[in-house]
Amino acid sequence: MGFARTCSVALVGVEGVVVEVQADLEPGVAAFALVGLPDKSLVESRDRVRAAVVNSGAEWPQKKLTVGLSPASVPKGGSGFDLAVACAVLGAAERIDPRAIADLVLLGELGLDGRVRPVRGVLPAVLAAAEAGYQQVVVPERTAGEASLVPGVSVLGVRSLRQLIAVLNDEPVPEEEPDGDGRPDAMLAGLTVPGAGVGTGLAAEAGALRDLADVAGQHGARTALEVAAAGGHHLLLQGPPGAGKTMLAERLPSVLPPLTRKESLEVTAVHSVAGILPPGEPLVRTAPYCAPHHSATMQSLVGGGQGMPRPGAVSLAHRGVLFLDEAPEFSGKALDALRQPLESGHVVVARSAGVVRLPARFLMVLAANPCPCGRHTLHGAGCDCPASQIRRYQSRLSGPLLDRVDLRVEVEPVSRADLLGQGARGEPSAAVAARVGEARDRAAARLDGTPWRANSEVPGHELRTRWHTDPGALAAAERDMERGLLTARGMDRVLRVAWTIADLAGHDRPGAQDVGLALQLRTGIARGVPAGFGAER
Repeated sequence: MGFARTCSVALVGVEGVVVEVQADLEPGVAAFALVGLPDKSLVESRDRVRAAVVNSGAEWPQKKLTVGLSPASVPKGGSGFDLAVACAVLGAAERIDPRAIADLVLLGELGLDGRVRPVRGVLPAVLAAAEAGYQQVVVPERTAGEASLVPGVSVLGVRSLRQLIAVLNDEPVPEEEPDGDGRPDAMLAGLTVPGAGVGTGLAAEAGALRDLADVAGQHGARTALEVAAAGGHHLLLQGPPGAGKTMLAERLPSVLPPLTRKESLEVTAVHSVAGILPPGEPLVRTAPYCAPHHSATMQSLVGGGQGMPRPGAVSLAHRGVLFLDEAPEFSGKALDALRQPLESGHVVVARSAGVVRLPARFLMVLAANPCPCGRHTLHGAGCDCPASQIRRYQSRLSGPLLDRVDLRVEVEPVSRADLLGQGARGEPSAAVAARVGEARDRAAARLDGTPWRANSEVPGHELRTRWHTDPGALAAAERDMERGLLTARGMDRVLRVAWTIADLAGHDRPGAQDVGLALQLRTGIARGVPAGFGAER
């Protein structure tokens, strides 16, 4: 009779739960039972573990074997428990010292030849282990860099079960044969989800980001883009086809500030669980950019799927940009499902397998045509859409959703002079990003000691009672609210945008011009306020 225990981690969304893996050997007919609410892929680990142990040169115990996963009430799935199960069995069979694995957290899938294959979600799993007080983890060699991002944890990367057995027994570590040259590395297959694409949801490298100088004209839209980046405000770009709405949205990540260390870990954890973290790049440092097709379902946007819910587009765009091109073509249910994460910064998905809370603090950009043919706002362009059809098309973006959008901009067609370079060339992304960074620093200094980092995150009550505008600055906004042009939520959002404009202009607090520009960007009604910052003013 033998007993051994070690630990692994079960992922529930992007959060981990430390699971104790216990192995018990008793005299009797040779059998292998796995208990503790495992899913199908985890039940299949019995065959993988047995073959891996035998092919690693160890003897499989010919006794009644029971492996328990505790706590039994937590659903467990995936192949990441293979390494822990194998070591628990070997500890119970006294092939390795049970005390050597008692305080280890082991993550990894086993191939039939005993090689340790990488799995998704290593970063959130190691974070959960560190929070639970564990200081030593063993992971596949390919994901050791990802696990090393967690401070205070000793990480051991192994390529095979044979190597781990040798390390635990203080024996010479065997060398593994290198993979053949020129062949795809099958060891990386466990890091990605088939069909998701390696780069889904990730911004381009800093040197390959698209530059805002490529956009011809669009002075007002560029101002709105700068305000959105400086304060994290949601943006609606409405205009005819070919005006540059998509170009503007694609260049928004180039003016966003780099992610902080905390934000990078949050984003990397989500992308690791989703299987879109590029191999060899364990830490995401730039703001992600996610642009789902308008045929996307509600589950693909907010998260879901069979079994335990998986992150959707709103989570893949966490701390970055979610761009919904051709927004009226999206399903109404899918768009309205965004209303809760737009306010709270997270999404709670409930399924029969469990309830998952996923991060979703993103900057949303909507792009829409004015009508089905796109020529409604063009003079002399010959729009043939009936008025009723135009109303139906524009009503696909519901009022409650639009009320959560801080900036609404009409993107005008590009003039011949701007397109041919005869007008003034727009500023490059580097110049705009510098002003955005300075504005974010001013906001961070003002919000120091609070749970908020950007103006878009501050509750309206706090802005009204804690940080005051210039006397009389809100007079125009108050008149619009009395006339029904602004809701209470809209008033708060105008105030947030006004603070961002003041930060960009270097003002200590918003004045009447700052509030006027905020109203102009929200309502589309000209207020006689000059737009632009820096060289564009």
